[in-house]
Amino acid sequence: MGGKPCIRGMRVTVGMIVGQIAAGASVDELLADYPYIERGDVFEALRYAAWRVEEREVELAR
Repeated sequence: MGGKPCIRGMRVTVGMIVGQIAAGASVDELLADYPYIERGDVFEALRYAAWRVEEREVELAR
C-alpha cells in the first residue's frame, strides 16, 4: 500500500478508515462494508491517526 499504515497488514489503510468516519460512516457501517476488520481495528486506526497529528518534528542542530 505504498508505505501507508494499514490495519493488521491488510489492504485497508488507516486513511481509508479515518476518511470514512469523517464522511459520516458509522463504525457499524464500516464493519458491514469490510467484514474482515474488527471493531477494535477501527478504534486503533483512529488512535493512530490522533497520535500522528500530535507528533511534532524537532529540528536538530548540526
